[in-house]
Amino acid sequence: MKCRRCENKASVHMRQHKLALCKEHYLEWIPEQTERFIKKYEMFTRHERILVAVSGGKDSLSLWDILVRLGYQVDGLYLGLGIDGGIGYSDESRRLTEKFANANNLKLHIVDIEKEYGQPIPVLSQISHRGYGKPCAVCGLAKRHEMNRIARDLGYDVLATGHNLDDEAAVLFGNTLSWSGDYLLRQGPVLAGAQGLARKVKPLCRFYEREMTAYAIARDIEYIYEECPFADGSQSIFYKESLNLLETARPGVKLTFYLNFLEAKKSGNLFVDRNAGQALLHSCPKCGQPTSAPDLCSFCRMIGKASTARTPDLQL
Repeated sequence: MKCRRCENKASVHMRQHKLALCKEHYLEWIPEQTERFIKKYEMFTRHERILVAVSGGKDSLSLWDILVRLGYQVDGLYLGLGIDGGIGYSDESRRLTEKFANANNLKLHIVDIEKEYGQPIPVLSQISHRGYGKPCAVCGLAKRHEMNRIARDLGYDVLATGHNLDDEAAVLFGNTLSWSGDYLLRQGPVLAGAQGLARKVKPLCRFYEREMTAYAIARDIEYIYEECPFADGSQSIFYKESLNLLETARPGVKLTFYLNFLEAKKSGNLFVDRNAGQALLHSCPKCGQPTSAPDLCSFCRMIGKASTARTPDLQL
């Protein structure tokens, strides 16, 4: 198959787009499309300071690379979660993130959860009993809290994450199955900032996971291949696998599913309570971040519980 732009042999074939491109033009196409999505969803401008949450994975490092290539003011934030899983997961992800930042002369902020709050994520999970044995719930809570805190404290205008289409379609699938109206209303490429909450954007939300893998390989970006050791058996992976079966039979179905959802949301045709997710917020008296809880936010309550609990014996 030939490249659509130059007639040379294509390196990347995208059935869902009915498009094939050589390596050179693929590396042009991805930033072009990213720029188009940024403008379409009014994510940010070149005058704003952007903080990218980077994990050492292909999506977040590729997003950082793309935004730099496009000329945006962008720095990185890495959160050390203290996850080992027998493969040194957090150590390796940090090494690769720092390697990328240093190689490209980029500014990287590093926050180590254990140094900041006394315990790594797996221990916090055991102490707080959130996540029913898996630290996923605690990990998500900690990442949301810390990403928003750093963006706020360091004066960034927007927080960008590397969620791709497969991530977004899986979340949408799960929320649709359970008809979680509040989550459906909040999902989208942009979550507006309000009352101390940073504006959050997902510039890669319309790219398939395999498209981002191809970009990272073509750009020689070294990233961590292993999934988080606690992700095995998670619902999100089950939803991704289910959607992959549909995608194999009907190329483009994930993109259609997601885009039709966004259009229904924009037009007000979602059959959910429009007042869902409108909880009144106030500042947490300890950390100052917005919360709907009557006193301390969930994160501060968790840290408070951890500070008084006996550390459990477990392998990280």
